[in-house]
Amino acid sequence: MTELAIYDMDRTITRTGTFTPFMIHAAVRLAPWRLIFVPLAALVMLAYVLKLIERKRLKELNQALMIGRRIHADKLAPVAESFAAKVMRRNVRPGALQSLAEDRAAGRRLVLATASSRIWVKPIAARLGIDDIIATGSITGIDDYVSHKVDGENCYGPAKLRMIEAWMALERLDRDQCRIAFYSDHVSDVPVLEWSDQPVAANPHAGLREEAKRRGWTIVDWP
Repeated sequence: MTELAIYDMDRTITRTGTFTPFMIHAAVRLAPWRLIFVPLAALVMLAYVLKLIERKRLKELNQALMIGRRIHADKLAPVAESFAAKVMRRNVRPGALQSLAEDRAAGRRLVLATASSRIWVKPIAARLGIDDIIATGSITGIDDYVSHKVDGENCYGPAKLRMIEAWMALERLDRDQCRIAFYSDHVSDVPVLEWSDQPVAANPHAGLREEAKRRGWTIVDWP
């Protein structure tokens, strides 16, 4: 039996989200003049809240504004590394680190499944000691230029479960031969939580806390 411990990242392992902080971090380091687009980025967010655009399009538009429509991977990599270092210093829950350590010690395979972009998730995962990543991807050409366009699905809601199952197929992991724990803070991850063998509502917001109580799922509040 293969033991998997799958973690959401934003507000589960981290205290706050990482999308907007990374956009600002990248703009400051790559092209500070792009900070003039912050009000426009806020309007894009408002359009999403009003359901005028989908979450995937929100990410694409704001990345185009704050980073650009295409950027070479070699230029983006050190920015992602410096952001990951900042996240580890200021934005990771000690309780999450302890949980990861306990799962690692128990021999479980650690997996990060997050709607955040692989661009900055990869260096954060490396610092957390997580080797397997399921995340929102960016289209990258053979010239190594990274587009603002999302590659495939945004790893959120039901799409996250589809992407986890696709990853398991690639890794030749039979679901019936796996015991899976899944940790998340948000009700959007209910499809994965109910599919898992050990659903854990970690630092849940009100909607997920109520759902977890109703279903009898484990609730943890990490410092």
